[in-house]
Amino acid sequence: TGDDFFNTCVSYLAEILRVRYAFVTEFIDHSEASDRHRVHTLAFWQGVAPGENFEYSIQDTPCETVLNGDLYFCPTQLLTLFPQLLDKMAIAAVSYLGMPLTHSSGKVLGHLAVLDTKPMEQDPSRELILKIFAARTGAELERTQVEASLLLAKDAAEAANRAKSAFLANMSHELRTPLNTILGFSQLMERDALLTVNQKEFLANINQSGEHLLNLINDVLEMSKIEAGRIALNPTTFDLRLLLHTLKEMFQVRVKTKNLSLEFSLANNLPQHILADEGKLRQVLINLLENAVKFTQLGRIQLQVTAASHHLSPSIPKICFEVHDTGCGIAVEDLGQLFQPFSQPFTTSQMGQGTGLGLAISRQFVRLMGGEMGVTSQLNQGTTFWFDLPVVLASPLEVLPPLTAKRVLRIAPHQPNYRILVVDDRPENRDLMVRLLNMVGFETRTATNGEEAIAQWKIWYPHLIWMDMRMPIMDGYEAARWIRAQDHAHTTKIIALTASAFEEQQTNILAAGCDDLVCKPYKESVIFEKITQHLGTQYLYAELPMNLQQPPLALKDLTPDLLR
Repeated sequence: TGDDFFNTCVSYLAEILRVRYAFVTEFIDHSEASDRHRVHTLAFWQGVAPGENFEYSIQDTPCETVLNGDLYFCPTQLLTLFPQLLDKMAIAAVSYLGMPLTHSSGKVLGHLAVLDTKPMEQDPSRELILKIFAARTGAELERTQVEASLLLAKDAAEAANRAKSAFLANMSHELRTPLNTILGFSQLMERDALLTVNQKEFLANINQSGEHLLNLINDVLEMSKIEAGRIALNPTTFDLRLLLHTLKEMFQVRVKTKNLSLEFSLANNLPQHILADEGKLRQVLINLLENAVKFTQLGRIQLQVTAASHHLSPSIPKICFEVHDTGCGIAVEDLGQLFQPFSQPFTTSQMGQGTGLGLAISRQFVRLMGGEMGVTSQLNQGTTFWFDLPVVLASPLEVLPPLTAKRVLRIAPHQPNYRILVVDDRPENRDLMVRLLNMVGFETRTATNGEEAIAQWKIWYPHLIWMDMRMPIMDGYEAARWIRAQDHAHTTKIIALTASAFEEQQTNILAAGCDDLVCKPYKESVIFEKITQHLGTQYLYAELPMNLQQPPLALKDLTPDLLR
């Protein structure tokens, strides 16, 4: 097999049959619908050495009969009968024996033929040998054509995937950028103490719809990243019980509006601090709980979380999650498509809400984290989604403090006069960030591209730069690299603002010299926390920060000592 097969085949065939010439061909156009009248040689043996391959028309040649599917034998006078073939080959042959090469389906792929400078006698053994060689050559030709088709399909798929990735990267930027403005200015307006009750309600509706639109966009982009193999784990140490408590608080309002009960049942041996991908675990649980709320009209929703030893590694605990609901259930015939992308097999009035990607993404996330997901359901009785995850136990000291839940009012007294440069080519984005930073007491300047950012850095030396990465004239990558090359002491922190959803672009951002990145649309709390992380800034808050390290105490946990 391989590249040398056809040359080896024709040389051996000529030697065994004791003829001067042997060659093998295939149709130039492989499709059956075409007018297949031209072939090209794959190998041509000239008696002492291989000849140059060439293509020719089979019309008025003995090959025309063979390529119609019949054996053809011309014992003598070949030059007289078919001068065109011999002109093409530049040989003087007088006899010819050819046999078609067929696909396993019966389709003719090409042909194998021998020629000689002397007449050939009718010989059944010669024909039998040619048939054996033709069968093997036909199988090899079929294999090479299939392999070539697969390579073409692979190249086409990769090209399509690159085009899709470029399209999604562009759409990610184009969709997230206006959403950043919508949600950002909504957050700024919420700070206005003169808002009426109606205005607050309008802003809440804007934020809710904006967040819903962002979730839909994220689902489509997330699924595209999964299909392209671009999803990676980001394990961190976190408080599992705190995460579950936060989710319960999040869904309490939703279930109360539908007069449902919500129960979280946590096993006593459930570890509190674990090492896992908190973001993906949170998204999976939110997807399952949202579906439970959506498809349950009466009764209850329960999340049951237990811990067990992993059967492959007893030292690694396995956390089992089960989301039960008393909703409409799923028909048996629909269970098979439940985890398929863009599939919404439900037949309830809720059908059509969302992208149909939540369950597909959830199962992919669970599998990426080393677990498995499944479902059991009875129509009109309810549904249970379950998944298990292997986790690593962690120390409470390794858990990062959570972001504050309170609104920043201004920079605390006795802080440096922080200089922050905002670089973005879109005026609405610059205006949003500048208003937010000025409102709490930061000193700001702006630039519309990388060249202006470098010019401002040379004369103003900001403590921190919020750098948009996609700008005309000079983009954020080039500007960050230039500043980082000059700023040997690393006195200026650079935080990228990006609407990209792809991890490799985030890697490129950090490699360009940025210290961190924030994805658009962003929350104002993230902006202030990032500034604190890199500059050590302290703030005054609208209220005292809540202690989110532990869930609120239940009445049964109260003791006399705690009340003193």
